[in-house]
Amino acid sequence: MAFTTIIPVILCGGSGTRLWPLSRKSYPKQFAKLMGEETLFQASSRRMSGETEALAFDKPMVLTNADFRFIVTEQLAEVGIDPGAVLIEPEGRNTAPAVLAAALHASQSNPDAVLLVAPSDHVVPDAAAFHAAVARGLAAVEEGKLVTFGIAPTHAETAYGYLELAGRPDETGAAVALTRFVEKPDEARASEMLKAGNYLWNAGIFLFRASDIIAAFEKHAHDLCAPVKAAVADAQADLGFLRLAPEPWSGAADISIDYAVMEKADNLSVVPFAGGWSDLGGWDAVWRESGPDAQGVVADDNATAIDCHDTLLRSEDPNLEIVGIGLNNVMAVAMNDAVLVADMSRAQDVRKAVSALKKKGSLQAAQFPKDHRPWGWFESLVIGQRFQVKRILVHPGASLSLQSHFHRSEHWIVVEGTAKVTVDDEVTLLTENQSVYIPLGAVHRMENPGKVPMVLIEVQTGTYLGEDDIVRYEDVYARG
Repeated sequence: MAFTTIIPVILCGGSGTRLWPLSRKSYPKQFAKLMGEETLFQASSRRMSGETEALAFDKPMVLTNADFRFIVTEQLAEVGIDPGAVLIEPEGRNTAPAVLAAALHASQSNPDAVLLVAPSDHVVPDAAAFHAAVARGLAAVEEGKLVTFGIAPTHAETAYGYLELAGRPDETGAAVALTRFVEKPDEARASEMLKAGNYLWNAGIFLFRASDIIAAFEKHAHDLCAPVKAAVADAQADLGFLRLAPEPWSGAADISIDYAVMEKADNLSVVPFAGGWSDLGGWDAVWRESGPDAQGVVADDNATAIDCHDTLLRSEDPNLEIVGIGLNNVMAVAMNDAVLVADMSRAQDVRKAVSALKKKGSLQAAQFPKDHRPWGWFESLVIGQRFQVKRILVHPGASLSLQSHFHRSEHWIVVEGTAKVTVDDEVTLLTENQSVYIPLGAVHRMENPGKVPMVLIEVQTGTYLGEDDIVRYEDVYARG
């Protein structure tokens, strides 16, 4: 077969509001360990890496935003994957501009590069079956087809769009011509399609040559081409990332690839996939994919269920035990700053909770308890009148910017590892249980010179404790 090496294109944006409180705008679901010891993004990246008898995966191309760029590279490094490129979108414009940017970038070195475009937050337990489906799709790609993957439905699902095929899939799993895309149906229509046998769930996963998808954009979404081409042509390298040019990018329509191209194209083929799959579009999906026990209960290590049925109990804080008694069809998810309790049938309405919290001005609506930064993360432990206590983790070899504050002083106590601390002209090394005082206005920096993570407790006092009270003098991460 002519094409054996595939460039994975991993779409890594979104806000994941249906999995609140674990998924939030500042740290959406793909970066969370929802299913096992790897994050969804890590599992997706590993699934599209390495080689099989039928195909080989090149280094992945990741499309994300500036806030997530260091999380992306950190999580890839944890699973031993080196990205080929990380493209930074100046603002979210939906999947069509992102896919076109990826194709244009790949075509600069190889117009016939084969791209496998996939979201970063799907669950596919059987990687071998997925690889086999991708290999079957290559035959259609060789004929100039745009290939999408359809999931064999297991129930009448109303939360997914569907693909209507020209005929029923056969046992070989070969590509089938697509008749049309079908919007998310009501329950009655979903049941009809399930019985018909020639409808598949739309997984939003695509396989094509860069040249073929670019031609499809030129034909069906011509207005997107000029701004996206300019954004790619004028992109700037930044610390190993490639920042798409913001001005032309802002002129690209906010539209999905389905609406922009796929629903109009006449050269589409669908590869049926009968293996397990879920987009984890709600806590009910997490409950289902987690394997409920005989009573239909899923409870993690920090949860206890007593006389419960068809219930999800989950606590993300090891110091917070959640107990359910006599619950039926309930999902309860607890974090140290927010708790969700809802009927399982209302899983799709969790996004309404996020909207309600935004209207109240609650930080929990979008802000994750841990604030992830290029050098590590911090979380607030106690916030009071004129003081705040934080726990800060700094990765080995990482450092914060050289900075000062107008409104607060700080006290740092090292509890793990070794810290290299600069205060004005004095540089000292602090080990566990040693501390240092940072006066208001002092120019200071903390670094981790060691081989293990460094953790310290920071006590801030002052008239204003916001994160914007900062003047940066030097920053290896090129932040303003």
